[in-house]
Amino acid sequence: MHIVVAAKPDADQPWVADAVVDLVRQTGATVAVVVADEVELERLAAVPRDVFAVKAQESAAAMVQRLRDAGIEASMTVLPGRPLSGIMEFADQQNADLIVVGSSSRPAVAERLLGSVPLDLIKKSSRPVLVVTHPGHQH
Repeated sequence: MHIVVAAKPDADQPWVADAVVDLVRQTGATVAVVVADEVELERLAAVPRDVFAVKAQESAAAMVQRLRDAGIEASMTVLPGRPLSGIMEFADQQNADLIVVGSSSRPAVAERLLGSVPLDLIKKSSRPVLVVTHPGHQH
C-alpha cells in the first residue's frame, strides 16, 4: 500500500501525521508527502513565489519530521501551482492507494466562496481520499 499525504502549505497539521502513523503501523504502507505552493500565476501574486514555496517547504518538512519521529520514512515533494490538480497528478504518478488530507480550516463562508481542497479531492479524485479532522473539531 502507498499513501500520499497532502500537506497544507500554510499550516502544521500534526493530527494528520498522527493518523498516517496509525495507518502505516496497521498496513505497512509507504508514504509520500506532497504540498502545492498555491501560486497559479507568479506575476499576479502579491509577493514572490519563493515566499509561498518556503512556507510550503516548511509545512511538508514538519509533516515528514513528525512521521520520522514516529519511525516512518516519507519522501517529500513541493509542487508549484494549484493544490487540487497537483495533488491528483502526484497521486497518479505515485500510483497511490490512498490520499490523506486534513479537513479544511476555512470558515464556512470562505469555503463556499473559495472552495475546499479536501471536498474537491473527494469529488474529483479517482483514488480513495481520507479526510482527517482536527481532534478538537466540534460538530
